[in-house]
Amino acid sequence: MTGQLVRYLAVGASNTAVTLAAYALLVRAGVPAVAASVVGFGAGAVNGYRLNRAWTFRTAPRGPRAGARYVAVLVAGLAINALGVAIAVDVAELPRLAGEIAALPLATATTFLLARSWVFEAGGRPGRRAAVPRPR
Repeated sequence: MTGQLVRYLAVGASNTAVTLAAYALLVRAGVPAVAASVVGFGAGAVNGYRLNRAWTFRTAPRGPRAGARYVAVLVAGLAINALGVAIAVDVAELPRLAGEIAALPLATATTFLLARSWVFEAGGRPGRRAAVPRPR
C-alpha cells in the first residue's frame, strides 16, 4: 500500500501541473477564469484517472461505471476538503493557506482509500493481479 500511496501522491502532483497549465493557457487565450478553471480541473481529472488506473493501482476497469465512481470520489474529496477549510478558517480561525494545508491530508487519504477500494478495486488487494482480458 505504501508504494500505491506514493504513486497516488505523484499522480496528484501531475494532476495539479496539468490543471494549472491548462488554466494558464486558457486564460491567456481569453477564456473567462471560471470556465478555464472548470476545463483545467477536467484535464487534471482525466490525467488522474488514466495514470491511477494504469500506474498507481494497475487495474483494467474502464468505461462509464469506473469513470462515474472516479468522479464521485473526486466530488467527495472536494466536499471533504471544502468542509475542512471552512472549519479550519471559520471555526479554528487559521489563516486561509494554513486552513487549506490542514484540510488536505484528510481529503487526500479519503480519496486514496476510496480509489483503492472502490474505483480501482481489482488492483487494491495485495497479491492479486488485475483481470486483463487476453486475446482469443
